[in-house]
Amino acid sequence: MPDLFFSNEKEGHFHNIIMPNVYIRIFPYGSVLYSIRITLTLSCPMNLKLYPLDKQVCSLRMASYGWTTDDLVFLWKEGDPVQVVKNLHLPRFTLEKYRTDYCNSKTNTGEYSCLKVDLLFKREFSYYLIQIYIPCCMLVIVSWVSFWLDQSAVPARVSLGVTTLLTMATQTSGINASLPPVSYTKAIDVWTGVCLTFVFGALLEFALVNYASRSDTHREKLKKETRTTNIEDGNAFQMKPLMNRSGHVEMIRHCEVHMQQKSGCVCFRSWISKFPTRSKRIDVVSRIVFPLVFALFNVSYWSTYLFRDEQEDQ
Repeated sequence: MPDLFFSNEKEGHFHNIIMPNVYIRIFPYGSVLYSIRITLTLSCPMNLKLYPLDKQVCSLRMASYGWTTDDLVFLWKEGDPVQVVKNLHLPRFTLEKYRTDYCNSKTNTGEYSCLKVDLLFKREFSYYLIQIYIPCCMLVIVSWVSFWLDQSAVPARVSLGVTTLLTMATQTSGINASLPPVSYTKAIDVWTGVCLTFVFGALLEFALVNYASRSDTHREKLKKETRTTNIEDGNAFQMKPLMNRSGHVEMIRHCEVHMQQKSGCVCFRSWISKFPTRSKRIDVVSRIVFPLVFALFNVSYWSTYLFRDEQEDQ
């Protein structure tokens, strides 16, 4: 009987119901068939840098424990040495292919024969698309709703921003709780980190809008006082610098037509000038910038990780 053992085994057991599941066949031409049914749990170190767009290779290693290659040599049977059940179904992986090889090892006591089967598993992405990627996208889009609310609706915008931020943080912690802690960044970490940044940016955008709104109100008050002073002095239509309360010089702009004749951002300036206040302009620009940057991130993210996945296959 060969002293076969599984070098990467963590635990295993025989099947003894109703009788021990083992048999031996001795053929007239000298061959002996020994068959036994066992269940094994094997160790499989994984590289999770591309998780959940990754593929993993798990090995089944069978080696001789005490007999060296001088006495015992394992050889793969010609043809099809490994059979896999056709209706094999795994909840989160798909077995793409397998390959047989030799893994002889040399130690101080000699060289030992070893066989191995490499199983290539591809992670099922549909589960993560439904449970992680789409909900994160929805949370980011919901955070953009605050850009369309009125700047005076402070409770609505604050509650929307804080709620989406906390939900996104909970989603991220739940994802990391189901994975082993590793020292490198995973693909899912990049996705959740950027989504969390967008949600946090939407909350900061409201803080900026609120500050700009108060600043606009203060400026309008100063302009009204300045106009009243100019009318009383009879200098409402003269071109001269005016001093405001803070000591800064403001020049009355009377020649906007010449500015519009310059090339470059003429269309953008003419469009943004339709909105009188800075707070409203920040909201309008955010409605365009946030979705555009998020779309560019999606293009770069999927092209990078999917292309890297294809390169590793080659």
